[in-house]
Amino acid sequence: MIKFKLIIIVILFFFQTTTIYSKINIRYKIDDQIITNQDITNEQKYLLFLRPNLDKISEKELIKISENSIIREIIKKKEINKVFKNFDELNLINKLKKNLFKFKDVKNDKEFKELLIKSNLDYKIIIDKIKYEALWNELIFIRFNQSIKIDKKLLKQRLISRVSNNKKFEYNLSELLFELKKDEKLKTLNLKILDSIKKDGFKSTASKYSIAESSVRGGEIGWIKETLLSENLNKILSKTEIGNITKPIKIPNGYLILKVNNKKQIKQKINLENELKEMENYERNKQLNQFSLLYFKKLKQNTNINEY
Repeated sequence: MIKFKLIIIVILFFFQTTTIYSKINIRYKIDDQIITNQDITNEQKYLLFLRPNLDKISEKELIKISENSIIREIIKKKEINKVFKNFDELNLINKLKKNLFKFKDVKNDKEFKELLIKSNLDYKIIIDKIKYEALWNELIFIRFNQSIKIDKKLLKQRLISRVSNNKKFEYNLSELLFELKKDEKLKTLNLKILDSIKKDGFKSTASKYSIAESSVRGGEIGWIKETLLSENLNKILSKTEIGNITKPIKIPNGYLILKVNNKKQIKQKINLENELKEMENYERNKQLNQFSLLYFKKLKQNTNINEY
């Protein structure tokens, strides 16, 4: 009888173990690193914790965003680990934690860890994610800061010209940046993207087709003053109704589709000096983002990515 019970226990244990592992399957292989469906599920949890607005999108959209996020993270990590061998990691993490604690409305490590326990999340993984995100930005700055070109005189002229207008607007935007592959036609790809937007929504489509960093947020980039945008973009956005999207706009990194989520008139008086500094920072960040995109694209092309 005891023997029989032992056999039953062994069989049940084997069955449970087999059932657990049968649910885990390989989704991607990035060079020699494997990504499973469980990795993607975990990524969803961390993304929802760090970007709560993602809870508004569908499960399908979130899965695609999570897949792109984890692939991007693996590729970036490999390059970062080559460059940053010796650095003050503790100091960097302490700086990052200050912003993270403020964002999650906690006072210290203890409160933050308690929050993570409630969400069934790992403290080390969260810290690791924000660390590598900061290191990637630092890497891009180190490599390309000297290549940034800003014509301050031109920016000032543009600002003075725009301030003279009676009405000035601010736009809440989402973006979808795509590029054409070899032998791919703009009209064909654009129709495919438009069909996806109609069927699955802009966020899902951005997470699927966009090559911009904002793809992990479903393309959301937030509020931007018209004084920071080019004259061409302002003309296009001024004619685009809230909730609508623009036609593909040719830019150096490919083609850009913008969605106007909202728009409002700027009522406060503009301080020229502050606005000019803001324009310079915006232009600097825009160029760094372009360098980041091009550099990541190069790394991705040299990475062996297999989907299963």
